[in-house]
Amino acid sequence: MPGFELFGKQERKELNDVLDSGVLMRYGFDGMRNGHWKAKELEYELERQLKVKHAQLVSSGTAAVSVALASAGIGAGDEVIMPTFTFVASFEAVMMLGAIPVLVDIDDTLTLDIKAVSEAITPKTKAVMVVHMCGSMAHLNGLKAVCDAHNLLLIEDSSQATGATYHKIPLGSIGDLGCLSLDFVKIITCGEGGAVLTNNEKYYRNADHFSDHGHDHVGNDRGAENHPFLGYNFRISELHAAVGLAQLKRLDEFVAIQKKNYTIIRDALSKIPEVTFRTVPEGGEESYSFLSFFLPDLEIARKVSLAFKENGIDACFHYYDNNWHYIRKWEHLKDLKTLYPLSKEVKEGLKYLNTKTFKNSDHYIGRNISCLIKLSWTEEEVKLRALKMTKIIKSSL
Repeated sequence: MPGFELFGKQERKELNDVLDSGVLMRYGFDGMRNGHWKAKELEYELERQLKVKHAQLVSSGTAAVSVALASAGIGAGDEVIMPTFTFVASFEAVMMLGAIPVLVDIDDTLTLDIKAVSEAITPKTKAVMVVHMCGSMAHLNGLKAVCDAHNLLLIEDSSQATGATYHKIPLGSIGDLGCLSLDFVKIITCGEGGAVLTNNEKYYRNADHFSDHGHDHVGNDRGAENHPFLGYNFRISELHAAVGLAQLKRLDEFVAIQKKNYTIIRDALSKIPEVTFRTVPEGGEESYSFLSFFLPDLEIARKVSLAFKENGIDACFHYYDNNWHYIRKWEHLKDLKTLYPLSKEVKEGLKYLNTKTFKNSDHYIGRNISCLIKLSWTEEEVKLRALKMTKIIKSSL
């Protein structure tokens, strides 16, 4: 991860098809296309490879979450439970609909803690959104049982875990709706883009219409299409879809390279007794896009993180002090710093952040370091990296 590291002739061919036709928009202009429909082809490939009935491409992973929630009727005043460890886009996408993100603790999977989810459910709760951070997953059977018991939607954000599986089922196709980011730093990149995945026909049709100004896409005359309901512009372009199409066809290749590099480093670190690794639920297989491990305490984790940077070990993240991925630094959310007035429901619904503490999340994130696994490394580079990391950790204990 990310896919742009191995950008090559396959991606250029798909892009040239679009440039040769001159049609950059995913809808309409049928006569000019010379048979090229890259967005449609990419949606088909997503459905085939991720074993899901429907895929709807959109402009970003953030858009995917908003479109997914809207397609299921979630909006003003509704509560969506989500983890404290995620990307800021997760709560942004919820708030854009006027819904309320309810953040809860994670466990040693670095994803949602089932007990914390159960305790956070209220009459306003409509969905649980699990975020498969850093290439692995939560205890999905347990979360699904909680959702089923309370008649809640299970939303998967699999943006960092494309290629991972749970009991051999691809992540993103297990919940009621799945969301992908296909941006520049994901394992499969479109440059910018995202996708909504679902086996529910109604949700798919809603996502298809909502992401394109409410167009129903019936017939071959775009100007004559009906608008069953209001929508917005979350379309992907043919250029972006073309890149993603070539990349998705290489998913197995990318995962195999990541697994090889991941295994070399993990095997080296596993010889250090003080290092433990995130829990991968039984039946789960990671995408190997990150290697996430725990050190004995916050002080040592900070010391190791700094030493990694000083010694050229890049792309290893201590998220406890990170502005983008952990609630501790999200002051703009806690203080509700916005350019426009928020609804009364959202203001009231987020007051809990003024006093809420997340001790379990601090316990895990404070001791965790997650290291990106690159596709472009040679085997010699990986082995040297593993050796350096091992020496730094031992000297920091």
